[in-house]
Amino acid sequence: MNVDPAEIAKFEALASRWWDPESDFKPLHDLNPIRMNYIDSFVNVAELTVADIGCGGGILSETLAKRGGVVTGIDMTDAPLKVAQLHALDEGVQNITYRQMTAEQLAEEQPGQFDVITCMEMLEHVPDPSSVMAAINTLLKPGGKAFFSTINRNPKSWLFAVVGAEYVLKLLPKGTHDYEKFIKPSELASCAREAGLKVTDFKGMSYNPVFKTFRLTGDVSVNYLMATEKPEQTS
Repeated sequence: MNVDPAEIAKFEALASRWWDPESDFKPLHDLNPIRMNYIDSFVNVAELTVADIGCGGGILSETLAKRGGVVTGIDMTDAPLKVAQLHALDEGVQNITYRQMTAEQLAEEQPGQFDVITCMEMLEHVPDPSSVMAAINTLLKPGGKAFFSTINRNPKSWLFAVVGAEYVLKLLPKGTHDYEKFIKPSELASCAREAGLKVTDFKGMSYNPVFKTFRLTGDVSVNYLMATEKPEQTS
């Protein structure tokens, strides 16, 4: 399977802190409104089928469900999925299904079943991002949209996302990221096109360490988002 056991172990160990906004997952809590606003600018997920690939403890999945989406969140970590299920139960959110499986497995089971797919901060943690991208294309309905976020690979991103975030500001546990797995926007776009997706937009996400907030920018040199869509079928 397209899984790195070391990556799984890292997130398993942190599972109990997933929904603490002041824990190791504070960056995800801070990023979530920015990611959701970006998705909202392209599509209203209400009553649409949504898959959240690499959902972890369910921060984005639950937001998508609260916006009215019928959400399937998948991940290969067991403990974070249990945390996600319990949190959704506590919040009374019923339109989420969490499953322990890969994107490739879901694609075999439910091809062409989803209107929207999100894959956030996940591709830099798998051995073969192109396999995930191909699975996402298979999962989407014609005209469906997929959204990604990851980290660029360059000296600036190493300085900000590894040295700054993990060692200086201590926003993330040391060892969270492997610089060699970072993905340049050109590489991600090429991967999407090879899978059959049309790239429609890029946006950067900039962090202000003084105010401890993220904002969307035109600078994709560190963290960035990519929007894609699956072309409509033609006769």
